[in-house]
Amino acid sequence: MKQILVGFHAVQARLRVDAASLKSVYFDPGRRDRRMGDFLKQAEEILGERLHAADSERLHQLAGHDRHQGVVALAEKITVARTITEVIEDAQSNQGKALFLVLDGVTDPHNFGACLRVADGAGVNAVVIPKDRSASINATVSKVSSGASEVIPVITVTNLVRSMREMQEAGVWLIGTDDEAEKSIYDLDLTGSIGIVMGAEGEGMRRLTRETCDELVRIPMQGIVESLNVSVASGVCLYEALRQRIAKLPKQSKTD
Repeated sequence: MKQILVGFHAVQARLRVDAASLKSVYFDPGRRDRRMGDFLKQAEEILGERLHAADSERLHQLAGHDRHQGVVALAEKITVARTITEVIEDAQSNQGKALFLVLDGVTDPHNFGACLRVADGAGVNAVVIPKDRSASINATVSKVSSGASEVIPVITVTNLVRSMREMQEAGVWLIGTDDEAEKSIYDLDLTGSIGIVMGAEGEGMRRLTRETCDELVRIPMQGIVESLNVSVASGVCLYEALRQRIAKLPKQSKTD
């Protein structure tokens, strides 16, 4: 199955992860800035004859829009998603605790891409999404995620609640976000194996998803805004987990 990658981040991430899957990479020869120069230097060495100059009309046709930064690629779709059990076992084998992001009903590709970006930055082991009522990885998600969609496991499940219970049985503590919760995200110990569960903007989590969570927390809000964008809220929660995990490491490990 073919996939279109748009922009520097998405194409360069694929170059690092699986260059062989890139079938054709097109670039704008009229863009002669340093960023394009650095990209071409890397791409020419790896891709050879798979690298092609293309005019703006061709790039627009491939990307479907003009926000392509002068780089578009045709690639074979690669699968980085694994099972929840494998993710947990991998984390344990590396003497770590699993960190999941569970997204319920995030259908906007820009929000989904931004969630993947913050998840990758915070060291999330996998993102879990339902098969229905969710955005899927496409060119927009790939570009917004700045390449994160190429490397972070995204596990699509048929029944989200059933998969959440599977995670709980494996020792993962599921923490949902709710504006009305008594505890704040800063009141919890987030250093164990956990899953941060986020709902769509406006609707939030579905009822069964909320009821399946082990605990509900809120993000403290001080201004007049009632809620945060789902990707921003995900970042707040995930980076608090990362902060706590770093603080718990031996001093030598922090500086390595």
